[in-house]
Amino acid sequence: MTTMTRQTTGLREFKMPDVGEGLTEAEILGWYVQPGDTVTDGQVVCEVETAKAAVELPIPFDGVVRELRFAEGTTVDVGQVIIVVDTGGGEGDEGTKPVGAAEAPAAPAEAAQAQPAGRQPVLVGYGVAESSTKRRPRKAAQAQPATERGRVNGNAHPAPAPAAPAPAARPLAKPPVRKLAKDLGVDLATVVPSGADGVITREDVHAAATPVSRAAQEPGPAPEPVAPQAAEAAEPAPESVPGARETRIPVKGVRKATAQAMVGSAFTAPHVTEFVTVDVTRTMKLVEKLKADPDMAGLRVNPLLLIARALLLAIRRNPEINAAWDEENQEIVVKHYVNLGIAAATPRGLLVPNIKNADDLSLAELSTALSDLVGTAREGRTSPAAMRGGTVTITNVGVFGVDTGTPILNPGESAILAVGAIKPQPWVHKGKVKPRQVTTLALSFDHRLVDGELGSKVLADIAAVLEQPKRLLTWG
Repeated sequence: MTTMTRQTTGLREFKMPDVGEGLTEAEILGWYVQPGDTVTDGQVVCEVETAKAAVELPIPFDGVVRELRFAEGTTVDVGQVIIVVDTGGGEGDEGTKPVGAAEAPAAPAEAAQAQPAGRQPVLVGYGVAESSTKRRPRKAAQAQPATERGRVNGNAHPAPAPAAPAPAARPLAKPPVRKLAKDLGVDLATVVPSGADGVITREDVHAAATPVSRAAQEPGPAPEPVAPQAAEAAEPAPESVPGARETRIPVKGVRKATAQAMVGSAFTAPHVTEFVTVDVTRTMKLVEKLKADPDMAGLRVNPLLLIARALLLAIRRNPEINAAWDEENQEIVVKHYVNLGIAAATPRGLLVPNIKNADDLSLAELSTALSDLVGTAREGRTSPAAMRGGTVTITNVGVFGVDTGTPILNPGESAILAVGAIKPQPWVHKGKVKPRQVTTLALSFDHRLVDGELGSKVLADIAAVLEQPKRLLTWG
């Protein structure tokens, strides 16, 4: 029996890349092109959502779109073909195959041998990584031809020129070094190795991290880049069937990762939460003065800015709070830098990106960083790197009119500060009951590495600064 295949000259396939280390699938949120459209190398063709963030995918070659393999809203495994483009060329590059070609499903060993020897970059900081992760069964509507099911991690970024050299091999590094790079947000593909036979060392990773002042630091366990907050995500609910008594919402993407991380955090780290109610009238007056200050013109000045500054000052006075628990080595790892996480509600769930080295920033720089961080998060453009490596977090539940709460720690961090609503309340001031601007702060911390005395000192220092903001100068 003769197998018939159609002419495939010039057809190129683009596979779902691994847009975050170790991820196995992504949901297609939207297509920016349709069959018949012309695309160019580097043009964004779709947006996908992983368990970590929403990411736009650029096509790695020129041509005309022939086929979109999956509809919007479909969850696709890494390595599956998502778009076919007619490049008008003659020969396909490595990692591509004729569309519609018939071949038997590859055995696991054969499939492994058919993969490229190394990881190939598809986006800045990302690449297709080898993985033996078992895939969950796909729905019938998403099933792929046998020619694709036996190939999990294909080349998602073929070279645009026929004479281009073979892709670089996966960087050589031992597991502890890979973990260190992940903690510091360093892409190993960009690190220059100094070890024997091209092996990347811990010193190489530290040298690649910024700023250089981190070189002597030993990071703790890598926190999951998900939100620790118990607030409702801002994701719109699906339409209910008229008369239905229940509505089922699929748990996936960021919401699924958040749920898993919160369970792990709540039942791994012994949480302790302390509360303090404080008169912040002077802080609110300072906010108004700063808004009118020409030196702060064009910057966003709000209570969160000064609360963040107060927390950073409290950490400077009590550095042991800025730590992590290393379960494997049974060590407490004190961080000498502060990556300040800010919980932000987004359309896809609650994210906690962090400001790198927030303790080194001026007030104006901190204001700019906060505005950029929150704006990017609400637009759903936060990168996985921006959510890695946090050390402490602030969650502002007061924006929802809530007085306080007991926040859950972001995995791998030692403390999280919840800020309640600021509102007028009767308060004894200078011996008389007067209306004052009052809020309640809640500090949750990991009791394995932060005892009650240390946690109380930190919370008391934050309250003292907000009550008398001139301490930002006298204590700083």
